[in-house]
Amino acid sequence: MGNSLKAILAFVPSNKCQKYLLEDLEEMPVDKMVDLSGRQMRRLPVHICSFRELVKLYLSDNNLNYLPPELEQLQNLQILALDFNNFKALPLVVCTLKQLCILYLGNNKLCSLPLELRLLQNLKTLWIESNCLQYLPEVVCELSLLKTLHAGSNALRSLPPQLQCLQELRTIWLSGNLLSEFPPVLLDMPFLEVIDVDRNSIRFFPSLAHLPGLKLVIYDHNPCRNAPKVAKGVRRVGRWSEETPEPRKRSGAVIEITPDEKPLLPPATKTEPEAEPC
Repeated sequence: MGNSLKAILAFVPSNKCQKYLLEDLEEMPVDKMVDLSGRQMRRLPVHICSFRELVKLYLSDNNLNYLPPELEQLQNLQILALDFNNFKALPLVVCTLKQLCILYLGNNKLCSLPLELRLLQNLKTLWIESNCLQYLPEVVCELSLLKTLHAGSNALRSLPPQLQCLQELRTIWLSGNLLSEFPPVLLDMPFLEVIDVDRNSIRFFPSLAHLPGLKLVIYDHNPCRNAPKVAKGVRRVGRWSEETPEPRKRSGAVIEITPDEKPLLPPATKTEPEAEPC
């Protein structure tokens, strides 16, 4: 009954209805975090944008396809979760939030990303999994501080050579795409620590033994004829590997398991995750 009532009230713009949905959230919380996940919202209450010291905003699992221009006021925002919504395009106002370190865009209907995304030069973690991307937008290659990229469960067939410019990138998740060959650009990224190409259509794996930073490669569920060769101490997950550790998972997507950099848990979990320092 409660969820049904919220779904009905989400269509009604009156102040009383919005107050019910926000559970009397009238002042910025002391922890500078607002979690409005799973509220059946179709629009973000504008008064949230007045919390100018806000650092974390979780809007996951709603019915959002638009964000108000007033969001630009949140210039201290470091974490923004927009996953599990109905965005067909990334609202350009998001690209004005230049302090963002972590951006969740997974499980929407995105077919591309705007060029204005390049303005987010503090971004370190980008999740764009489970969208409608047929190619990795080249603007992603301009995010010079990016350390974690989750692009799984799209329709990617290749990666742009410009990805090599991301010298800070340590983890890339590409599971559930349409890759028919191991992306050649990854062979020229010696600082990568985790590569996930699970559930693709790769038939042959080149040697990865020359990648000095590599710690984990996941290549299971490919029609491959061989396992990738790796240096001593590198863990492999897939056919013909000597050991198959089971990584933690988030909404069906594999999560990085290296201790020095842990991606955040989904905003739907109310436990406050440990964020990467910005």
